[in-house]
Amino acid sequence: QVQLVESGGGLVQAGGSLRLSCAASGRTFSIYRVGWFRQVPGKEREFVAAILWNGDSTIYADSVKGRFTISRDNSADTVYLQIISLKPEDTAVYYCAATYRPGVVRNEKGYDEWGQGTQVNVSS
Repeated sequence: QVQLVESGGGLVQAGGSLRLSCAASGRTFSIYRVGWFRQVPGKEREFVAAILWNGDSTIYADSVKGRFTISRDNSADTVYLQIISLKPEDTAVYYCAATYRPGVVRNEKGYDEWGQGTQVNVSS
């Protein structure tokens, strides 16, 4: 089993940037893919980006392309989400998730383990 812990959220002014971290522990060798999702109250969890644990393949939601960058440091068992040009509509709880097998990428049902989330607030 894998445990995930997100960090790096906070309050940022519009136009600013943040780097979120997702630290994995446990049986990390079994991870196939890590994804980032975000959620605002009253809405479904929204896919943001995903990256293979062993490989360079990345996938982004169309709404974040060009502003969000997902990356991975296997030596630290950590996946990052760099966000630039933050907008108020980026305000959400950001979650990272891991899956042990290929499958659905853009839907939360495709992931097996979840972190507790980190809050990002963007002020206008």
